Order: sequence, then structure tokens, then C-alpha cells
Amino acid sequence: MTSYKLTYFDFAGGRGEPIRIALHAAGIEFEDRRLSFPEFSRMRKDTPFNALPTLEIDGAVVSQSNAISRYVGKLAGLYPADDLQALYCDETLDAVEDISHHIGGTFGLEGEELRAAREKLVSGWLTTFLSGLSELLERGGGHYFADDRMTVADLKVLMQTRWLRSGSLDHVPIDLVDRIAPNLVKHQTHIEADPRVAAYYASRSQSVASES
Repeated sequence: MTSYKLTYFDFAGGRGEPIRIALHAAGIEFEDRRLSFPEFSRMRKDTPFNALPTLEIDGAVVSQSNAISRYVGKLAGLYPADDLQALYCDETLDAVEDISHHIGGTFGLEGEELRAAREKLVSGWLTTFLSGLSELLERGGGHYFADDRMTVADLKVLMQTRWLRSGSLDHVPIDLVDRIAPNLVKHQTHIEADPRVAAYYASRSQSVASES
């Protein structure tokens, strides 16, 4: 039997969480290796591109979150078989990755420099990409981004929407998504209620409870 080990940071979100959910939805047993930031700093040079997530498949390490999401999505039935719908799914995955890249460029900044960078991001790229994702969701029918069903694209957008609405990003208004792309807020509620997503978080709650 194929063995899988997913390595990512120890929090519920980011690039690794959609992969965790997809593996869980597929009923695939995997080692969920969760690292603290100090742990990652000590071993980052051992990763292909000094970054996470990575997925080990029978000991062979692969990287790049969107590539892993597509692979696991196919195993889980969460990736379109139709070429056009697969293109729509990929377009959404890449758009979210672009947003993450722009936000990541503000990490490490402090004080007035951080405020100025985040405010520029809010009025610029964040507004652009949220508006664009809103249009992609409408193209998909309003509930999903591709294939008229949940795919890994929906999971990745869910993580981004939750993050932007969490209030954890200084100088990014907590109601930004609500104002720019209210259909993404409805999408968040819809995907969180999917039985596969709900089952994943229920299993995590039980796991954390048993560890404490």
C-alpha cells in the first residue's frame, strides 16, 4: 500500500490545509507531520525549495502546493476530469497562490512600513484578486468554482477567505471580503458545511482533545 506523509505548519489554514482535507475526504491514511516555525527554520534547507508543504509518496518527496493539490484532488474525486473544468479549477488555484504571494511580501515589515504596504495591498492587488475570484465563482454557477461540485479549488479559496476575514492580518480590514466579494462569504459558509469538510474538522477536534 502506498504511504503518504504530508509536512506542513501546525495550524489550520494556508497551503497545506486543503491537501489535508482532500486526503481525509478520500479516506487515505497519511502521516500528518506538523511543524512549528522554529522546527521548519532548522530543516528548511532539506526541502526542495526551502518551503512547505511537501508530500512524501513512498519516501519520494514532492513539493509545490498546487501540484500536490491536483494530485490528491484526483485521488479524492475533488478534481475535474473534463479538460475545460480542470482549467477553471487550475485558474482558481493559481489566482489564490498569487494572492498569497502578494500578502507574503509584506511579512517581516513592521510599524509604518507594514501599515503602508498593507494599505497599498488592500487598495490594489487584494481588491483586484477578490473581484476576480468573485467573477470566477459566478462563472462556475455561484456555488463552486468548477465542475458544479466541490473541488480542491474551493478548498483553497476557503482557506484564503477565512484568513482574510479572521482579523489576523494587521491593516487588512476584517470586512474587506464582505464588501468586495460577498459571494465569497456565502461560498465559505457553503464549503464549510460540506459533510467532507465538516468531518475533517470534527476529526481534528477529537484528535486535539485526545492529545490534551
